[in-house]
Amino acid sequence: MSSSILLRSTLPRALARRAALRTALQVRSASDAAEFKYVPGGPIYKGTVNDPTTFPPPSRVHGSYHWAFERLLSAGLVPLTVAAFVTSTTAHPILDGLLGVSLLVHSHIGFDGLIVDYLHPRKFPVLGKVCTWALRATTVATLVGIYQFNTNDIGITELIAKVWTA
Repeated sequence: MSSSILLRSTLPRALARRAALRTALQVRSASDAAEFKYVPGGPIYKGTVNDPTTFPPPSRVHGSYHWAFERLLSAGLVPLTVAAFVTSTTAHPILDGLLGVSLLVHSHIGFDGLIVDYLHPRKFPVLGKVCTWALRATTVATLVGIYQFNTNDIGITELIAKVWTA
């Protein structure tokens, strides 16, 4: 009777689990030692600590040129918006079109920054690309819509003025 209670108890299962875990850890540590060199008191490094860091090649669409363009566009939107509302859009349709395109480019850069920051390709390889291409398609469709609205209808500035006074 006592032997059947001992066989049904949780003690043999716990001992078996502990032995399996110990074996798995030994196998893991043996395979890790073959790949990496252990550095006492620190993380595991590939190569040495003094190896140089690789930098991406310079590009005009990234870095200081891109940042300067974004700031220039943002600062230029203030006088452009004031000028578009002070002047008549029927007399200056180019100013209305320039305002529409500038607002669109400003919005595209902002949403692209959101996608780049929060939908990084390493973490979201499919969703990031889908959102990037959806943003590009939406930007092109909006550009066509702004062109159609400014040439065949009243224009952006007149629309905003009418909505403002309504």
